[in-house]
Amino acid sequence: MGQIKGLLFDKDGTILDFYRTWVPINRMMALDAAGGDADLAAELLRASGHDPDTDFVTPGAVLVGADASELAVSFAAFLKERAPPNLLEIIARNFREGGAKYATLIDGATEELTRLGSSGYRLGLATNDTFDGLEASLGRFGGLLEMFEFRVGCDSGHGAKPEPGMGLAFAEVVGLEPSACAIIGDSTHDLEMGRRAGFGLCVGVLTGPSRRADLEPHADIVIDSILDLTNVLNERSAVP
Repeated sequence: MGQIKGLLFDKDGTILDFYRTWVPINRMMALDAAGGDADLAAELLRASGHDPDTDFVTPGAVLVGADASELAVSFAAFLKERAPPNLLEIIARNFREGGAKYATLIDGATEELTRLGSSGYRLGLATNDTFDGLEASLGRFGGLLEMFEFRVGCDSGHGAKPEPGMGLAFAEVVGLEPSACAIIGDSTHDLEMGRRAGFGLCVGVLTGPSRRADLEPHADIVIDSILDLTNVLNERSAVP
């Protein structure tokens, strides 16, 4: 097996607790897009895969994997003539302001990332959130952003997942072949990006909306959370 030296992480549902972070952002964003109409906002959430009565978010829903532009298109298709003209701006603002207000780390994430960085792995972060949203959400946690020498959002010029551009850019920036890199994420978008980029390892995590059955067809391995990653990488490197 080739040695993995670069680790590219998704953000939401991988490093950040998906439900504690995105349930309030989704609600705030839908209400904003609906012009303050609570009933319309609830309809918009349902149509986008977020049940406003239970706060369950359907795996693979547009609110799970879409970037800001895709979400704006989806919202506009539902709202039709009720869609505000600055819908993309509304979504981007909610990504940024909501991230700054509600971002919640998975317990132990900082410690695991510190271990991985100290072990010599090159760390990167790729999200379908905007770059400002990425910076706002992780900037709440002192020193966390600086652990990643590569950070990109959907508007950083490398496309959005599941396109391979973010992964290829990571490999280039850290000076590694894609086969020496791994993607770690909670959605099929993350894993498909890794496959398309030629990454040597695609790791699914169960800390987002996706279930094991959703991820296994796309992943080399599915783990409970990134807290298991050091052990997985150590075991993998020990195999001749």
